[in-house]
Amino acid sequence: MSGDNSHPAAQANLPQGLRQRATLPLIIVAALFIIVPFLAWYGTWFGRDLSDEKITEYLADEKNPRHVQHALSQLAEKLEKKDASARRWYPQIAALSNSNVPELRSNAAWLMGKDNQAQEFHEALLKLLRDGEPIVQRNAAVSLVAFNDRNALPVVRSMLQPYALTAPVEGEVNSILKVGSPVKVGMMLSRLKQGEQVWEVRSPLPGELSQVAAGVGAKLKAGDTLLYITPDESTVWEALRALYLIGEKEDLPVAESYAQGSGKLSAEIKEQAALTAKAIQRRS
Repeated sequence: MSGDNSHPAAQANLPQGLRQRATLPLIIVAALFIIVPFLAWYGTWFGRDLSDEKITEYLADEKNPRHVQHALSQLAEKLEKKDASARRWYPQIAALSNSNVPELRSNAAWLMGKDNQAQEFHEALLKLLRDGEPIVQRNAAVSLVAFNDRNALPVVRSMLQPYALTAPVEGEVNSILKVGSPVKVGMMLSRLKQGEQVWEVRSPLPGELSQVAAGVGAKLKAGDTLLYITPDESTVWEALRALYLIGEKEDLPVAESYAQGSGKLSAEIKEQAALTAKAIQRRS
């Protein structure tokens, strides 16, 4: 975390959702800590309200991810209203951590941060922290902040650093997007040619293509670095909010560097970074 709210796989092009950022005073309330920049589906109009029976049915319908997302969006509303009836679906929500659909694992990771008293959510989020999709890891990490779980720190810290995208297969770079291009999750960044076969390399995260490590014509082995993606502003903002709550002394230089910031950073990011730095100093 989800424009702001893109999702991991290119197979499902989710409509853009709008989000409103919480006012700065709210960041001190861990229970209200949510991850929304990575989620396009939330805020989307899914149509009529679902009956309890339909919620149960839709949560199990992984062949139709939109059905699952519809049910999750309705359960999110219940959790925001502290509706205890939502607990009956907790096992199904936690079970989505095993879904074969990355979007659903990502959606579930976000939702599970809305109840930091649910042990089954905590356990599922720790598992998703090791997910193969970076976007799922990040949603899980920020949700774990609501549980005051410092296991999230390595992933949260990575959200403030460039992401090294590696070649999925051995091959020759056939084409690559230019440096400075904004990227969304699922967007094609490069093509690798392997004999007569061409592989498309797509972005696992939102941000900006900041550096090309291997230009057109370069021959790569699987796992070699192809390019770097710097985080978008929403990712930076969420990571700084997370560090406000669980950041440690070693995170202070990064927070201070964002507070001093370059001209490209918004005033909101600089202000959040300054608040984060002060919070870390108080704990140190």
